[in-house]
Amino acid sequence: MRTIRRSQSLMDRLPDPVREFLSRRASELTGLGLLALMIAVSVALATWSVDDPSLNNATSGAVRNWLGRPGAMIADLLMQLIGLGVIALLFPPVIWALRLIRFHLFDRGALKLGLWVVGIAATAAVASALPATPRWPLPTGMGGVIGDGLLFGSRNVAGIAGNAVGSLVGFIYAGIAILAVTAAAGFGFVTDEDPLPDADDADEGWVDGEERRDDEPGIAVILIGWLAHGAMALRAAILRRLPHPPQPAVDSGLLPHDSAGRGRREPQFGEAPVNRRGPPEFDPEPLPGTRPTASAGRPADDFDAPFDLDDEPQDLRDLNAPRVAMPRAAPKPGKRMQREAQPSLLDRDSFELPPLTYLAEPKKTAANTVSADALEQNATLLEGVLEDFGVRGEITQVRPGPVVTLYELEPAPGTKSSRVISLADDIARSMSAVSARVAVVQGKNAMGIELPNTRRETVFLRELLASQDFEATKHKLALCLGKTIGGEPVIADLARMPHLLVAGTTGSGKSVAINTMILSILYRLKPEECRLIMVDPKMLELSVYDGIPHLLTPVVTDPKKAVVALKWAVREMEERYKKMSKLSVRNIDGFNARVGEAKAAGEVITRTVQTGFDKHSGEAIYEEEVMDLEPLPYIVVIVDEMADLMMVAGKEIEGTIQRLAQMARAAGIHVVLATQRPSVDVITGTIKANFPTRISFQVTSKIDSRTILGEMGAEQLLGQGDMLYMAG
Repeated sequence: MRTIRRSQSLMDRLPDPVREFLSRRASELTGLGLLALMIAVSVALATWSVDDPSLNNATSGAVRNWLGRPGAMIADLLMQLIGLGVIALLFPPVIWALRLIRFHLFDRGALKLGLWVVGIAATAAVASALPATPRWPLPTGMGGVIGDGLLFGSRNVAGIAGNAVGSLVGFIYAGIAILAVTAAAGFGFVTDEDPLPDADDADEGWVDGEERRDDEPGIAVILIGWLAHGAMALRAAILRRLPHPPQPAVDSGLLPHDSAGRGRREPQFGEAPVNRRGPPEFDPEPLPGTRPTASAGRPADDFDAPFDLDDEPQDLRDLNAPRVAMPRAAPKPGKRMQREAQPSLLDRDSFELPPLTYLAEPKKTAANTVSADALEQNATLLEGVLEDFGVRGEITQVRPGPVVTLYELEPAPGTKSSRVISLADDIARSMSAVSARVAVVQGKNAMGIELPNTRRETVFLRELLASQDFEATKHKLALCLGKTIGGEPVIADLARMPHLLVAGTTGSGKSVAINTMILSILYRLKPEECRLIMVDPKMLELSVYDGIPHLLTPVVTDPKKAVVALKWAVREMEERYKKMSKLSVRNIDGFNARVGEAKAAGEVITRTVQTGFDKHSGEAIYEEEVMDLEPLPYIVVIVDEMADLMMVAGKEIEGTIQRLAQMARAAGIHVVLATQRPSVDVITGTIKANFPTRISFQVTSKIDSRTILGEMGAEQLLGQGDMLYMAG
């Protein structure tokens, strides 16, 4: 007590000019120190790196922060706690420091400090309400731990779930943050009747600013009170309009609109962890948005919803046509499996098609391997990635498939397709994907972005051969090529192609595709309906088919003998054209139909031919030629490796292939050409011009993709059967 009394007496004894001088210098020094501290904190935050050593990151690497290890620790602590709320942390103290330096004033200190803390917390909550970008390196939201806690804690206290209410909470925190930060900086306390103090009042303002002004609250405090009162009234009105309290499924984030929203779903503080692998508990009543569309005889609002749809307006597309398409179910099995299980006693044909039991049975997999929530989050993340690269647009539809998922992007007006296509590698990097393929969707104002699934599904040939699509198809030479992006079976007709060019690197699935095409023919057509000529210079892939009744010749492995086999196919083509010209038909289908009709009716096909001239009269002599014709089978020439044949006899091979490709369609002779080296010396311009239908598996470069397809894209395939099919 004596010390305090002595100090007061010393201050009282000082002259007024000296006391005023010391007070001003103390204010200036305090302002300079505060300003220097804020500058240091700003530098530490500006050079903050998540890889720097901190309280939760022990590393021996070099410190990137300009203020060294202390700056790295302080910056990391602030970013972990309040995230982007550091803006509110820096702004008011800088204003305080400037006012202390110039006006030597810091009035209402306790109130400003309190509003400063409120502004920091509210700004952090607003930052947490914003969707996090892929560049945000922390596991929390952009408002840190405090922001996430305030935001989701407020939602839990309100007892309402939904994007609309979540946005309302974010707007309330935004208003609180703006008012609190501006008031803490001193902008909301001065009115027209209360001018700025002059230098003469600096002493009183520094010593005891609370006693200098009256006790009436400022404009900022009044506005904060009005905002809080309005928020409480709005919450009460919403609760009154709710017919029932939210169900547990609503609290756990299982509503469709939670997944369809553009914001991300953050974990709520205080809630128990959810077991994602366990069986979820669903209400017996379907949730809104998951029920089928109301029929014409039933009103659309004839169901009970757990909340009023008018309170949370949603896009009609989210309710009636969600952009995440459901995965396509497995193809429906045909009747062939039933016939093979119970064969008929009256069916005594000399040749029997191989049973499907020889093939591996498809495994039982879950119908929906990827949840709709995960696909919706990926779509939202993809939109953010595109916006980072300056591409504005909207993901209108998501189509999950066995291997990749197709995201249909509807770009904003004025966006060039070539610019989006050139960003394929950047999109794959930003989405943490192996590769990405971008192409224009034909017939739509949309661009397709294909991203690989985390778990790829195996496509079994038995499933396709046993499907109704393959059994009921009217294709002459039906080939099972696989499944589309949406999981639909792809069944092509080799007779309409009429020739097929296949290319791909080693291990990309080219040989598996060739075997799939061969088995598609063997499981559908008999030897009298289709014959095969196989050329296998590698002596590995097609040698297993040696000895089957469909072969016209043993599997050709010698490149020199392959030239002989191809020349025989050319001669057979010419002979067939002569036979068809005798019957005046255009193609092999007309020829076989004419021969079949004659055999069914017991007729003998004859034609009148001129054999010479009469020696006496000089008139032409005509005779009836009896034609003993049989139905002609289709002939499929399969060349597994074109590069080896071109190296041995390039000119002869190219000439025969060209002649077959140009003329053999009507004669029922079709060529399947495969190569693992799609260079211009193997696939020449002549061959490309006569092979309009092409299949490309994964290739090594864009040049190879242009060679086989005429455009880029094959170099971005995933391999192991992932292919691009270009129909002629």
